[in-house]
Amino acid sequence: MGASTRLSWRVEGMDCASCVARVTKAVERVPGVSDVEVNLVAERLTLSLDGEAGRPETVEARVASLGYTARRLGNDGATPTAADRARGHGPARRGGAAQGGPGAHGHDPDEAAEAGKPWWRTGKALRVWMLGVLVGGAYLLSLALPQDHHWPFHAATLLALIPFGRRAVALARAGSPFSIETLMCTAALGAVVIGAAEEAAVVVLLFAVGELLENVAVGRARAGIRTLAELMPRTARRLRPDGTAEEVPPDRLAVGDLVLVRPGDRVPCDGTIEEGRSALDESPVTGESVPVSRGPGEAVVAGSISADGALRVRVARAAADNTVARIIRLVEEATASRAPTQRFIERFSAWWTPGAMAVSAAVILLTPVLLGWGWQTSLYRGLAVLLIACPCALVISVPAAMASGLSAGARRGLLVKGGAALEAIGAARTVAFDKTGTLTEGRPRVTRVVAADGGAEAEVLTLAAAVEAGSAHPLAKAVVAAAAERGLAVPAASEARAEPGRAVIATVAGRRVAVGSPRHGAEVARGGLGPLAAGMERLQEEGNTVSVVLADGAAVGLLAFRDEPRPDAAAGIAALAALGARSVMLTGDNARTGAAVGRALGLEVRAGLLPDDKLREVAALRAAGPVAMVGDGINDAPALAAATVGIAMGGGTDLALEAADAAVLKDRVTGVVELVALSRATMANVRQNVTVAVGLKAVFLATTLAGVTGLWPAILADTGATVLVTLNALRLLAWRPAA
Repeated sequence: MGASTRLSWRVEGMDCASCVARVTKAVERVPGVSDVEVNLVAERLTLSLDGEAGRPETVEARVASLGYTARRLGNDGATPTAADRARGHGPARRGGAAQGGPGAHGHDPDEAAEAGKPWWRTGKALRVWMLGVLVGGAYLLSLALPQDHHWPFHAATLLALIPFGRRAVALARAGSPFSIETLMCTAALGAVVIGAAEEAAVVVLLFAVGELLENVAVGRARAGIRTLAELMPRTARRLRPDGTAEEVPPDRLAVGDLVLVRPGDRVPCDGTIEEGRSALDESPVTGESVPVSRGPGEAVVAGSISADGALRVRVARAAADNTVARIIRLVEEATASRAPTQRFIERFSAWWTPGAMAVSAAVILLTPVLLGWGWQTSLYRGLAVLLIACPCALVISVPAAMASGLSAGARRGLLVKGGAALEAIGAARTVAFDKTGTLTEGRPRVTRVVAADGGAEAEVLTLAAAVEAGSAHPLAKAVVAAAAERGLAVPAASEARAEPGRAVIATVAGRRVAVGSPRHGAEVARGGLGPLAAGMERLQEEGNTVSVVLADGAAVGLLAFRDEPRPDAAAGIAALAALGARSVMLTGDNARTGAAVGRALGLEVRAGLLPDDKLREVAALRAAGPVAMVGDGINDAPALAAATVGIAMGGGTDLALEAADAAVLKDRVTGVVELVALSRATMANVRQNVTVAVGLKAVFLATTLAGVTGLWPAILADTGATVLVTLNALRLLAWRPAA
């Protein structure tokens, strides 16, 4: 057996979830193909292909047989082509699930050149104009003929059905005999047979119009991702070794290159400032509305705008891995992940078409016997029921809303890993917050150093700084910074190790030194904490976090830290309460410090928790309903995974995207509120779409059986409902958080 290779194509012409299901099913039958993933919004087909058993050309031919065009992406899909970047498509990745549902549409492919054309000049629009002329000509010709001559409409209907009939045959051969094309062609031909040729011609024209509007609507949904790609500048000014600049495309920048960002320019890469200072507008990427001042040594993200200064930036990530590319990739993958509601709709839809066809057959065969209808009446109404049989509007109702919601969130720094997570966020009844770096700024500072009797504050701080020198923890950084501010000479430490949630331990100048929690200090200190215990209580009551410094088993002093709550934390907690969500803080801090922060912010507190304790608390909260856990994505990964949905917030974006189901790129608690609001707005849109899709078909089914409406209103029950739910979903692209 040959080696399996992951390949990707851009598939043109898909404009509904049923298209995705048809492509998936057809390609899975190709020899050597496995792990097929099809993404409607990203127009991506990704699969694994056995080099000996299958060929890429066979896949492309199979896709073409359904009426689509598959264009191979370069480097096995790992790098988008220039045309793909212009359209806003990032590289395809593994891990998504195919969207889809029963009831297939077949569609003629749009040429690649049509991507830049206005909708009225595309191939589908041209077909509508031609059919309009054909039907209009038949109408004018019928006026010039004797009253009972309907042959112009017969001819117009038969000519108009040719392209749709070809597609119906192709889909039937591919295993989809009950496509909407088959149902429409059957109904139109039946109408011609029973003398309703005028209506048959209008049905075909309306079907073509519906396809065109469907294509336009889905194109607008894809534009939501395209706008993300437009955050990147078209060129970057790369500096040569001699100091001169050359303009190059951002995707040609390599790690280590130095680029010049002038005032008003967009930053073309993720990197670090080497020279210059500027206020950076990061709102296009993170949604943070207030410009942030950045200077030498600080990180910048691709897509942000330098407001008032020139910067020299050292490239830290290649174009395919920068922040904008990762966001685009995440959104594309997320649109392929199905929410529970979507999976239910697809299972329900599997019964819809057979059920509707059974109703159609019953109307034709039984109503003459049971209700005394004439055969022509029963056949006419039965054919109209056929046009209501396709569940396309119902199947597209959920993924269209989810794709719009995911895109709207991404443009505001709210990243969600798929429809399941987006649905779960709004359903959360409890939001559990980590404290440090989440509810607080994450930049604690040392407020007090207390030495034991006979000791010196400088010695306590020196020993602690030596132990903490190699740690990236916020408290460790605060200790090192405090020692530097006092000009202390910090010796090197050796044999360093950490006991999570308890202490950091190392050997300093021959002494075994530990910097740990009050609980750890009380448990291991030789002779206890002594007079330090009273001082520790006072510091904690003032809202400080306290660490105990031990040397050779004896407590030598205390360090007090203060990490101020984020400016918007109290407002964010209050906003969650207004949405009906209960907020709880889970912290490893002691009860006194936790209570002081909790009182200031107005939320419940569970303090003194080790990592395992946080897991138990999350499990207990889940017993009462869905729980969203919010952390910094670094130390909270277990709790994030244990919650119904994990939300990472703040600086550790790389790890946050791996550990959590969603991420808030801006360092604001109100971003969590915005996620909840976005989720609920999306699910409200889903409910509206399902109501429209099912309700419109139910109304037309009833009116058709009652003889109030006929064939051409029946076709509107399918194409009209599909267009309505898609346009309704597109409203989410304009979603903005409440002020």
